[in-house]
Amino acid sequence: MYNWFECKIKYDKMLETGMQKTVTEPYLVDALSFTEAEARIIEEIKPFISGEFSVSDIKRVKYTESFFNETGDRYFKARLFFITLDEKSGAEKKTGINMLVQATLLKEAVEIVEAEMKKTMIDYTFASVTETAIMDVFPYRGGSATTKEE
Repeated sequence: MYNWFECKIKYDKMLETGMQKTVTEPYLVDALSFTEAEARIIEEIKPFISGEFSVSDIKRVKYTESFFNETGDRYFKARLFFITLDEKSGAEKKTGINMLVQATLLKEAVEIVEAEMKKTMIDYTFASVTETAIMDVFPYRGGSATTKEE
């Protein structure tokens, strides 16, 4: 299971017009602690950013499931409600969960979630599917970034 941290990196980006602009971009990293998340994101980002950069913010984010698709170039947050019955009262209970989905289009992200949910016996409904600003995701090196979390 992944333990995700969203790390925001602040740096001066060269625009197509040739001007420099200070930007802050979010990345997702799998780590055990805030300290490890900071160290990991610095190591992962170093080869891609020339010049100085800083980690401007780190926060823990909860994704119950992560679905990676190497052909996808965007990351989507799918919010689902699992529907269960309370055995004592007989009332329906909704439990909200978040899923991280890598896809090219919103429709593709929905299709990936639906395909994965067909493998389960869980009743669910979609609450929302939104594109995130996440630039890249760095799972723990022991795993492959193209496999689904079990």
